[in-house]
Amino acid sequence: MIQLTLAQISDAIGGTLHLGGKSASADTLVTGSVETDSRLVTEGSLFFAKPGEVTDGHLFVAAAARSGAVAAVVEHSVPDAEGVAQIIVADTVAALGQLAKFVLAKIRSETDLKVIGITGSNGKTTTKNMLREILSTSGATIAPIESYNNEVGAPISMLKANFETKYLVVEMGAGGEGSIRYLADIAQPNIAVILKVGLAHVGEFGGIETTAKIKGELARALSKDDLLIFNGDDGYVRDMAESTAAKTTSFGTVGDANYRATDLSLDIEGTSFELHWPDAQVSKIKLQILGEHHVMNALASATVADALGIDRSAIVEALQNMPLAERWRMQVSHRADGVIVINDAYNASPDSMRAALQTLAQLGKGGRRTIAVLGEMAELGSQSREQHDAIGRIVVRLNIDHLVVVGAPAKLIHMGAMFEGSWDGESEFFESIEPAFEAVHGMLEPGDIVLIKSSKSANLRHLGDKLMEVRS
Repeated sequence: MIQLTLAQISDAIGGTLHLGGKSASADTLVTGSVETDSRLVTEGSLFFAKPGEVTDGHLFVAAAARSGAVAAVVEHSVPDAEGVAQIIVADTVAALGQLAKFVLAKIRSETDLKVIGITGSNGKTTTKNMLREILSTSGATIAPIESYNNEVGAPISMLKANFETKYLVVEMGAGGEGSIRYLADIAQPNIAVILKVGLAHVGEFGGIETTAKIKGELARALSKDDLLIFNGDDGYVRDMAESTAAKTTSFGTVGDANYRATDLSLDIEGTSFELHWPDAQVSKIKLQILGEHHVMNALASATVADALGIDRSAIVEALQNMPLAERWRMQVSHRADGVIVINDAYNASPDSMRAALQTLAQLGKGGRRTIAVLGEMAELGSQSREQHDAIGRIVVRLNIDHLVVVGAPAKLIHMGAMFEGSWDGESEFFESIEPAFEAVHGMLEPGDIVLIKSSKSANLRHLGDKLMEVRS
């Protein structure tokens, strides 16, 4: 974060400053990072004491002070932390957003910072990582770690920007109506990317139309000087282009997309396609990342970078040099015994599950045996039964050789496969991870390809990590 005095911070967030340390004053500078986790605090940090479902950040103000925090933003005074300055606000999460908005406005007043906002039911993290790789070739780039995309994580990421930052990439996750509008108001993106409307939040939001409405908040937040980059293959997203005041351009595989992919192909070494630029130039790209669905993320990233004037050869090179999207996202391991493990168990929705299974099926066409180890897709609400059953049936229709389902919430995947025409031996169900691991480990033979896919809460990513190791 840029250096600010305690007085500047207090004014920016509408707080009341209480000086706890003898050496602290209104002019004392915050020179370090902004954190909501006291374990990440270092010398010069500002600590936000955020109340949580499990614990309360106010309990860790003293620990933050011992680690070097200059001040803590709190909702009430913390008596046992008199050694640190405290800024009292009504709502620490809201104050975090206010500070991020203030800091970005201050940076923009002195620099030509470009902010890129990304939303979509799937692909946000991969697109964000691709953009980081591309934009870093042109200037200092800030992009969130992991999936820092909510009302806390996104502002924390924004606050890492400083006067040297040329590009700031902000991932915007949907947390209900108004959530993306809230993040857009803080970030004020110059370029917005809308990737896809899918079933990832259907249980929480009640229907895909509501999801589309929330994702569309980003398009409606833009001004006429901004640019909306949208997925031309997705009907819901195409409609959003009609609701924005911004300039628009599209990416996709459809004929009228401004940035278009053709000749998609897949092998165990990665995913290939041809990128048709708006002026009819064509670039051949070979991603190391598996899955034709990642082509859309690459297209979105290339569209942003081209709009920012990045050299096209640098865009292509950066995309081709990426070894993986992120840990546990189509992460490929070639074991010494010839088994290939694809660990994609950080997140799962019906859309991403289908895409991963289609990738597995395509890879198996070369004669390799395919094994899918699947767990729960979380947050599907009333559609959970239908969607888990459907995935089991898709496994059979794709001719995946063997299915292993783990965890009671995912059992309907196994049942769907059985009803679709699978039989005992082709599909197996296990209540817990350890027996599932032993079963899969025991069946693997040289040349097999095994996919592990589930929501993060199912913890199958750790099963995938174990399978990546060859055991005697």
